[in-house]
Amino acid sequence: MSARDKTAVSALRSTLAALDNAEAVPTEACESRGLALEQLPVGAGATEAARRELSEDHVIDIVRSEADERLAAAAQFTSPAHAARAARLREEAAVLLRLLDDADAA
Repeated sequence: MSARDKTAVSALRSTLAALDNAEAVPTEACESRGLALEQLPVGAGATEAARRELSEDHVIDIVRSEADERLAAAAQFTSPAHAARAARLREEAAVLLRLLDDADAA
């Protein structure tokens, strides 16, 4: 991919962020809440949690959802003043859908 392809870079960055968010473990009531200062875990990684492993189907669903969100947002921009923004969103959706097509072909 060309370094100058800002549309693809934008679409991929936000999709990677969505994947990263999906891997996050939900936080329940913090176990260390209410502990005295000397009882709190300390040190590097003391409060880290393991990330979830996403299945290939889940990743595909997230990428497809990101593309659908862009197409829906582009449909909302109906005025001529927003035509450039709508076109960019459609281009970003096309990048993501092309990735899905490439994954299906492989």
